[in-house]
Amino acid sequence: MKICVAQTRPIKGDIQSNLDNHKKLIDLAVANGAAIVIFPELSLTGYEPTLSKELVTHPNDSRFDVFQKIADTQQITIGVGVPTKSNSGICISMLIFQPHQARQTYSKKYLHPDEEEFFVGGQNSMDLIGNKPCIAPAICYELSVPEHAENAFRSGAEVYVASVAKFVNGIDKAINRLADIARKYSMTVLMSNCIGQADGSECAGKTSIWNNKGLLVGQLNDKNEGILIIDTDTQELIEKTVPT
Repeated sequence: MKICVAQTRPIKGDIQSNLDNHKKLIDLAVANGAAIVIFPELSLTGYEPTLSKELVTHPNDSRFDVFQKIADTQQITIGVGVPTKSNSGICISMLIFQPHQARQTYSKKYLHPDEEEFFVGGQNSMDLIGNKPCIAPAICYELSVPEHAENAFRSGAEVYVASVAKFVNGIDKAINRLADIARKYSMTVLMSNCIGQADGSECAGKTSIWNNKGLLVGQLNDKNEGILIIDTDTQELIEKTVPT
């Protein structure tokens, strides 16, 4: 299976512009044979906690129907980031669109302390995407919580995909941690990060892939949007960047 992680430069709070940009990167992923493409944390709004109350929506927002249509026609699974409403507050969520299936929502369970003023933890249990291989999603801070990767492994995941919004001052720690997860659990690990400004800081890019031995096999730069794809059967890597 060809699994893709996308690197985007979100426009602050502009869901429609970000959605249009997602479609371009999905087209690029489809053209290169990807079966699944995952976008960064809160990719449709940008990582902007202070704007969460005005940007929050629900998983069945009709604006997102286009992703289901693409999933159905192109036979690709798509994971995008958006804040969603829950009974207890606002969640940081990944909406997952699979061919001819009801859309799913994976909400970040483990929050960074800085996020607790704006968000609540999701209550969903560990969900796996697809099968052969089974893919475990993670959203940013969750990769730092040992129980999260452990639960993914125990649930049968062979691939761990982290959707993140990591800044320049935190990217190295995340990269080291994800390499450790790949090595410890013999999982292929992918990270989708953004570039540009978010929440007043500079996002670091460096969207990456590690093989199941913990070796870094591909990484985008910190300046361009693009996609990174790994074929889990052949280990072939495809890297495509978008000119600035």
